[in-house]
Amino acid sequence: MKRKMLAGLACSTIFIALLTACNSNTPREVTCSPPSGHNLDQAISAVKSDLKRGCQGHFDSYLWQLLEIARGDPGKSNKAKFSEFLLWANSEGLLSKRQAREIYNRYFGIKFVSMLGEYSVCSEACPRQPELLSEMKTELADKETGLLKVSGDRPAYRRAHQLYSETELVLEATCTACGSSQP
Repeated sequence: MKRKMLAGLACSTIFIALLTACNSNTPREVTCSPPSGHNLDQAISAVKSDLKRGCQGHFDSYLWQLLEIARGDPGKSNKAKFSEFLLWANSEGLLSKRQAREIYNRYFGIKFVSMLGEYSVCSEACPRQPELLSEMKTELADKETGLLKVSGDRPAYRRAHQLYSETELVLEATCTACGSSQP
């Protein structure tokens, strides 16, 4: 009888120990903090690691911090680094191909993502003209960050700025013409 009680007590003790061990292995909350420093390659590596371990919801803040770090050491090679990072994000399922392409073009392309829709200018673009121009102006600021401050590509930024100015002028003239041609 003593033996059965001791065996039962031992089983209970083992069960409690196992239960305690299981409870002590509860998953830790993931801390997501964008990288700091001045080395873009190291920062991209740290961001990839964080994004793999559960920080996907912070992708935008990580991207912005990478852009800030790259501003400290502008160079044309930074375009390729961001392209590779966005391709990686797509391959990891963090972004669709379209999203990765739009982010890259928003910062490093000359053409405006804001104007890539298939608009019927008179019926769709003109009623939204102030909103479209505001979106383009915001995107021009992003292009200034990517093309000028991150990549040091002054000629490309000048072309983007010129395209913005020309689009603004053409849209204004077209919308004026559309207004006068409608009954």
